[in-house]
Amino acid sequence: MRAAMRPLPLLALAATLAAALSASPALAETPKVVASIKPVHSLVAAVMEGVAEPTLIVRGAASPHTYAMKPSDAKALAAADLVFWIGPELEGFLDKPVTATAKKATSVTLLEAPGVTLLDAREGGAWEAHDHGHEHKHDHDHKHEDKHAHEDGHDHDEVNTHIWLSPANARAMVAAIAEALAAKDPANAAAYTANAERTARSIDALDAELKAALAPVAGKPFVVFHDAYQYFEAHYGLNGVGAITVNPERRPSAKRLSEIRAKIGGLGAACVFAEPQFEPALVNTIVEGTPAKKGVLDPEGADLKDGPGLYPALMRNIAASLKDCLGS
Repeated sequence: MRAAMRPLPLLALAATLAAALSASPALAETPKVVASIKPVHSLVAAVMEGVAEPTLIVRGAASPHTYAMKPSDAKALAAADLVFWIGPELEGFLDKPVTATAKKATSVTLLEAPGVTLLDAREGGAWEAHDHGHEHKHDHDHKHEDKHAHEDGHDHDEVNTHIWLSPANARAMVAAIAEALAAKDPANAAAYTANAERTARSIDALDAELKAALAPVAGKPFVVFHDAYQYFEAHYGLNGVGAITVNPERRPSAKRLSEIRAKIGGLGAACVFAEPQFEPALVNTIVEGTPAKKGVLDPEGADLKDGPGLYPALMRNIAASLKDCLGS
């Protein structure tokens, strides 16, 4: 007669279960990932979908141009294995914390990502001259700066940093994000690669959709709050002709507002666009007494839900705002 099987002691059963869980690649500990701003977080979240979720620093309607670090941000950075950001030229508030607080993290500066095309910041005339004395400067010895000048010869103090508003750049960013994640977390490399390929295909489809939607308003002149949309304009053949301010951290002077208002007629601007992160009243002042209409453009998705769906929603919202104002 066979002896009855004796149940495993509780502690032995728990140890067996823990060993089984730790042996499973899907359930192994994934890297702790931090993303700086909502568009970057969205692309990172799309590549990590089904594996883990990144932590976002600049939440809600906050702007990287004026953001102040919180204790919770410092805690997230201290625990991070990977930090994704555009670079100190945009998120100046992260420049020192990336090296001083995120000591164990690999910093991925997406402004340096292979395949990203950089555009020179526009200066002069209706774009206003850059005040180089107030631009963000950073220490060239920082570990996240492998090279300060991009391969195409750009000095990063002279480029437009809103690179995600070009679908081609977004695809390059996705590829760099997937590569960094796979290197840090080989157990989930296949998932990151598959997600990146799916995201790239969705960006291609979105691009075709927006090209068709924006074709009727291509060439119509407009003025923006600050020069955040150059990549979007260049990609879709749009005609931004000026900006209210070159530096959204500082309120434009009364002289600057008068100059832009006087130039709206000469520029033939059909619309002047505010941004939700900054003072919309400035746009009201500028368009008063002119034929220009008012609109709102948001380069970062202030009112959008964080996550993989934010990037396509952001791009569609910008296209819809431009089309609604310029096409009416």
